[in-house]
Amino acid sequence: MNKPLPTEFPDLQLLKLGGSLITDKTQPRTARLQTISRLAEEISAARSKNPHIKLIVGHGAGSFAHVPAKLYGTRQGVRSQKDWQGFVEVWRDAVALNHLVMKSFHEVGLPAICLPPSASLTASAGRVHTWHLDPIRSALKVGLIPVIYGDVIFDHQLGGTILSTEDLFRHLARNLHPERLLLAGLEPGVWADYPACTILLPKITPANMEQITAYLGESNGTDVTGGMANKVTQMVELVQQLPHLKVLIFSGEKSGVVRNALLGDLPGTLITNPPAAA
Repeated sequence: MNKPLPTEFPDLQLLKLGGSLITDKTQPRTARLQTISRLAEEISAARSKNPHIKLIVGHGAGSFAHVPAKLYGTRQGVRSQKDWQGFVEVWRDAVALNHLVMKSFHEVGLPAICLPPSASLTASAGRVHTWHLDPIRSALKVGLIPVIYGDVIFDHQLGGTILSTEDLFRHLARNLHPERLLLAGLEPGVWADYPACTILLPKITPANMEQITAYLGESNGTDVTGGMANKVTQMVELVQQLPHLKVLIFSGEKSGVVRNALLGDLPGTLITNPPAAA
């Protein structure tokens, strides 16, 4: 039987508010402000119900930073002066969306503090290279909610790149050992028959991943960070490394689902690595 990894923060959860959920990905730079406000209220309600929740929130870039990122190919690398101008445009749009999210959080009294990835970490070949996590640890210890987001990153090999919220969460999970990683988007989970979307997979494990790979689709709208197929592959790899982690992919579109997920519900598709039978 696998022994639980030691953790500094019992009850720690990582919650992503997907770009498809908080923006209209078919319309450039269009935030879904009512949805963002509702999600802030649901996070606040969950914390009121269970004050012991430790939470890190991340959010996607949606129709903001993905637009210039695709135009300039920023995720693939940054070399020329034109590329660096694109790097700044992606950064600007990511920050603009983050300001809207933070405004909604503060309006409902959430003690949220943004710790921008572009200012605190470096990458190498598109992966986290160094990330000083003491500010995140300090925020958690005093009951604050660290907020991060998909962002431009200086990269030792590529010059610059973009790391998605999932990229960042993978690194945090390996270092902080959360109990649950919640990915809230528009889709109600992972479909077994994409793009028909009539059969929802309740559970994905390393054992059945190969069977469903052919059915995994990409995201609707502009998405430079890989869509659903990349997301599921990353999360299956992560639960193999962290067997006690539970990952949920679900829709945050319906009122109350994010609140209930933070309080222990299992909506959508559960990605887990159950222990082998004796």
